Amino acid sequence: MRNNSLLRVLALATCTLWFGACDWFTDFKQQPSVHTWGEFSADSAELKGFRGQPAGSVGTNGTLVSIYQVSNSPLPLTIDSMSALPNPVAVDDSSLLNGRKYFQINCAVCHGESGDANTPMKQLNPMFGFPPSLLTDQAKGRSDGYIWGMMRNGRGLMPPYNRIEEADRWDVVNYVRGLQGRYPVTVGPVGRPGETGDKLPGVTRLGPTVPAAYFHPVVVSRAARAGGEAKQAEIKP
Repeated sequence: MRNNSLLRVLALATCTLWFGACDWFTDFKQQPSVHTWGEFSADSAELKGFRGQPAGSVGTNGTLVSIYQVSNSPLPLTIDSMSALPNPVAVDDSSLLNGRKYFQINCAVCHGESGDANTPMKQLNPMFGFPPSLLTDQAKGRSDGYIWGMMRNGRGLMPPYNRIEEADRWDVVNYVRGLQGRYPVTVGPVGRPGETGDKLPGVTRLGPTVPAAYFHPVVVSRAARAGGEAKQAEIKP
């Protein structure tokens, strides 16, 4: 009888140790967490970011040309298919300034600050003068949609510049048209290397953290409630 009691105690102690070692009872003190810029993958051979958008996904504000409509392949016919896209962004000071920021950061290194392809690289070594000028008659004859598609897909030695969002790419198109002489624009970077703030383009507008647009049709103010009237108003995000 005494031996049976001893066996029960040993069995209970063993179970306690076993459950404790396996961390069976979770209390949410230790759990998977998502960190900013963290990386995770079920396959240890490939790390994938937590916050990245799935390939071919559509932003919360929509997209003009999604991947299922026109592929991202850098083929001439694919880019030509976007030539008829109309430019929805009006040419104004805001568009030209934003286009200038993106152009001077992303495009000027190859096409030159004024679009003539006379870059410091070319001045250092003529062999680096392979990027084309944007001031030729051929470039001036390209449609806005074609230039926009070139930034989207890339072609030849030019990589795709999808890091410039769709709406901002139209601003770049407007700025390029200014460099081509359609209207006056300021040439050169907005700020010096390392400067931030308003010297750089704004935050992403199609990223996964942008909340969906909402609309509240009725806003009842305190005075309106007292008078029994509802004030109609639109709240924009």
